[in-house]
Amino acid sequence: MNQHNDLINDYIVALRGIVEVDVVYGGGNDIILRGSAIGPFQPTQADLAVRIASLPGKSEIIGTDPKVVIRIKPPGKVGIKKIPWLNIVLFGLTLFSTLIVGALGAGIDFLSHPRMFVEEPFKIFMAGMPFSFSLLGILLFHEFGHYIASRLHGVEVTLPYFLPFPNIIGTMGAVIRIKSPFISRKQLLDVGAAGPLAGLAVAIPLVIWGQSHPVLLPETIDPNSLAYFGESLIFSGLSALANPDIPQGYIAALHPVAFAGWVGFLVTMLNLLPIGQLDGGHIVYAMFGKIQHRVAYIVIIALVLLSLFWFGWIIWALLGLVLVRPKHPPTVLDNIKLDGKRMAIGYLCLAIFILCFVPVPFIVS
Repeated sequence: MNQHNDLINDYIVALRGIVEVDVVYGGGNDIILRGSAIGPFQPTQADLAVRIASLPGKSEIIGTDPKVVIRIKPPGKVGIKKIPWLNIVLFGLTLFSTLIVGALGAGIDFLSHPRMFVEEPFKIFMAGMPFSFSLLGILLFHEFGHYIASRLHGVEVTLPYFLPFPNIIGTMGAVIRIKSPFISRKQLLDVGAAGPLAGLAVAIPLVIWGQSHPVLLPETIDPNSLAYFGESLIFSGLSALANPDIPQGYIAALHPVAFAGWVGFLVTMLNLLPIGQLDGGHIVYAMFGKIQHRVAYIVIIALVLLSLFWFGWIIWALLGLVLVRPKHPPTVLDNIKLDGKRMAIGYLCLAIFILCFVPVPFIVS
């Protein structure tokens, strides 16, 4: 920490006379200085480069107008990158948990016959694979959408952490950690929107294929033994587009691949809630600034009311209020508005939230 303070002081001293540093941001390995020009003339990048050329660390001049913004990567030993064992182990556990859920959904009763894990592991794997691989594909594209957009903008970010969990889908999704502050609303919008758009690009064709290949069950089966899931507008529309032929005497049950797509839509919708640092919070703050704070509280109240119809919403309301926090923090250059192209992308994401929204995701018969 003292080394960082010394480095910050060196840069402040070097800029003295042309830039007054008013804010210092720290996060991860990056230091970001923001300041205002002193005097009537705005310093150019060349002026700044001359001042800081001999200082330690790798510096990047992000902008000079309306504020001077400089990103500094402190000097350090360059070594071999560590293998991300935690990410790998969590992914492996999530693969296992979703394979188990997929196999159970396919009717493999290994709970009554636990020796199947030893005698017929390949059978369990093959039965669980359609659901598991489809869902993990959606989650991977979602998280790497964020990851790639972050790296393109120079935002420091971790690899995805997958979250295995013993629930109806075998996971709580996946997260990445943003380790450096966002410079502008443009960065914020691009990173926030990249995940839902990438995940949706995978989920849509999976749902179309899965709905075109339903699991056929005899009409004599007890309908109360089947699980029912609420349908979003996008899922219903794609189901109508698939329109498979159902032979007489059979009913159609959801294919595991289509179910994975349904989960993908649900995950997209939950991530697009305009709360704190969820994807929706990133997007709404990038579009409308501090209006997002009021929107977040309104949405949390709405989730509490919706919990009268599905109790799970109260959990999301509490997560938004306590863990995620409603208010999104400002960007470094918060006064620079979005361009029209990115506003359009933001509105597209808001439309996707509406299309993916399910008031009652799980229906108990």
